[in-house]
Amino acid sequence: MKLFDQHMLAELILKAKASPRLRANHNVHAALDEPVQRLFIAIEPGSYVRPHLHPEAEKWEFFMVICGKLVGLLFDEQGKVLRRDMLAPGGPVHGFEIPPNTWHCIVALESGSVFFEVKQGPYAPLSDKGFASWAPKEGEPGSEEFARWLSDAQPDDLPPTV
Repeated sequence: MKLFDQHMLAELILKAKASPRLRANHNVHAALDEPVQRLFIAIEPGSYVRPHLHPEAEKWEFFMVICGKLVGLLFDEQGKVLRRDMLAPGGPVHGFEIPPNTWHCIVALESGSVFFEVKQGPYAPLSDKGFASWAPKEGEPGSEEFARWLSDAQPDDLPPTV
């Protein structure tokens, strides 16, 4: 039996704070080729999760916030914000499931935020086809400004030019 306690969450949060990307994960699944991927992800404000989609028909994603506060964003093909949902353990929305082929990203609003993700495997890194062309690559010029825009983006907002 695997147990997931406050100590594990605290260690994961410390790893995220020390990471250049301001996030860290704790895989529950044993191997990247398993058919179901299960992981805890700690994410700090300022971590840039580039908007992306999963074009495979079976690649949905399920998120449930364990602690902290996140925003989940959905976009159309041009990057216009379709939805903005606040996610928090004590809030009205605790999590969501993203269907395949849906542009999305998450943004941490509070330090110490952790969510649990379940998705179909096997794990395969996203190609350029999975990332939004209207959003800069992680670490490229403009990515920090874009991450700040994501923090405040509201439905019907269009992405800044990058």
